[in-house]
Amino acid sequence: MIKKLRSPKNLIPPLPRLDHRNGLPLHARIEVELRRIMALPEYKDGAMLPDELTLANRFGVSRGTVRAAFSRLMQQGLLERRAGVGTRVCQRQTAESGIGSWRSFSREMAEKGIRVENFRHKYELAAADASAVRTLQINPGTKIWRLDRVRGWNGRPVLHTRSWFHPRLGLKGREEFSKPLYEVIESETGVVVENAREEFTAVSANATMARFLAVKPGEPLLLRSHTVFDAGNRPVEFAEVHYVSSRFALTLELKRETP
Repeated sequence: MIKKLRSPKNLIPPLPRLDHRNGLPLHARIEVELRRIMALPEYKDGAMLPDELTLANRFGVSRGTVRAAFSRLMQQGLLERRAGVGTRVCQRQTAESGIGSWRSFSREMAEKGIRVENFRHKYELAAADASAVRTLQINPGTKIWRLDRVRGWNGRPVLHTRSWFHPRLGLKGREEFSKPLYEVIESETGVVVENAREEFTAVSANATMARFLAVKPGEPLLLRSHTVFDAGNRPVEFAEVHYVSSRFALTLELKRETP
């Protein structure tokens, strides 16, 4: 017999009324707010989420908008709904979303028994380069926050990452990126990254990259360029990662789609 657990009113956190002038679609804004609620200890422990009508009234949106956000979270395996019982956070979640594989490089390596070392870390305001301007859709000459890191293991640098962050995030320059990058962005700005576009190119190490990665100028490197988008499909980060191909390999696993 399924025990019916209701969400006591005193467990429902204060919900802000949404600013309809915000460029993010309403269902995406609702999804962001629901993720914040879902992270609260009481809901992780099994308390029922507020029903659609309650949330719609509290947010000042239609019930259909809330239902759309619920549906997306259920498709991602984050929520479960049972007729006559209600909706709660999944308690047996074993798989992350499609971005899980690049959410934390250090954790991924730790699972392989590799301890990642940090050789360089620089976080500063800088004029966006041409690639960042084009990808993030900002004006040329705009100064935005840039994060440069060199990481590796066994005393040898393996990759250099340069991340450019959209000014829409409202970063202050005080963010601590010793934690996984996207967890920091979500906790500091409330922006949840949803998907990414990846490009791979073979390049030669220039003088600067050769110095950072302890290789000879002209040595082949793998360049991975990726753009990260929020729930409204707006770019929030553009990054270029240079890998020493003789020290690291990227793999892709593909499955045949069933008609």
